Amino acid sequence: MLKVNNVEVVYSSVLLTLRGVSFSVEDGQMVALLGANGAGKTTSLKSISGLLRTELGEVTHGNIEWDGKTIEKKSPQQIARLGITQILEGRRLYSHLNVEENLRLGAYLTRSNARKKARMEMVYSYFPRLKDLSSNVSGYLSGGEQQQLVVGRGLMCEPRLMLIDEASLGLAPILIRNLFDALIKINSEEKIAMLMVEQNAQIALEVSSFGYVMENGRVVLDGPSEKLLENEDVKEFYLGLGQQKRKSYKEVKHYKRRKRWLG
Repeated sequence: MLKVNNVEVVYSSVLLTLRGVSFSVEDGQMVALLGANGAGKTTSLKSISGLLRTELGEVTHGNIEWDGKTIEKKSPQQIARLGITQILEGRRLYSHLNVEENLRLGAYLTRSNARKKARMEMVYSYFPRLKDLSSNVSGYLSGGEQQQLVVGRGLMCEPRLMLIDEASLGLAPILIRNLFDALIKINSEEKIAMLMVEQNAQIALEVSSFGYVMENGRVVLDGPSEKLLENEDVKEFYLGLGQQKRKSYKEVKHYKRRKRWLG
């Protein structure tokens, strides 16, 4: 479905951000993309969605395939029409518009009013709180409600793949669990694949089937999520269950033994 093949990304023709990144997402799969701040996770998502080009970024090496066709040179509008939607970090809404108006903006690719109405009812079925707040100005919603709204707006695009950036950011644990329960249900019932960038490694690996770990613009580890949850290095660096002293990946022999993490 999606293949990112040895991609390098440069900003402003100067700053090399991604250094030969490769990963894939299968049809209907939930995949976690983990890493510290600055590892290149958000840049990876934007290189797929085409938003990279709006920030003076460019894929300078490698390619991105969608259903076997390269898309890294396409515009964000063209990529959205292919069925790829990005949910940006930070709950970016049209804060002066109400909930229903925000959702309707997500359906800009759909001309049929009947399809828009059916899609909105589908969103409300996963996030019933949004239906109760449909006439409320979105800027006054709580953080959890706003996160539901941005996910719902993404669903209005009728995506086959959702790129979700830091869905848990700033939310209480109970709200995080409720949100990810809804994502699991959406993935299962609507067969929408999801690539999730997430600081909360524990829940990301619990809900996904496969995971990738990034550091300094590279993928340094990958595998089935259940195996990553048991990996001692992942426990130490991301789950807080390892040694008290934090160390660099370069100091871990397990990482020294391999130069390529895929294939």
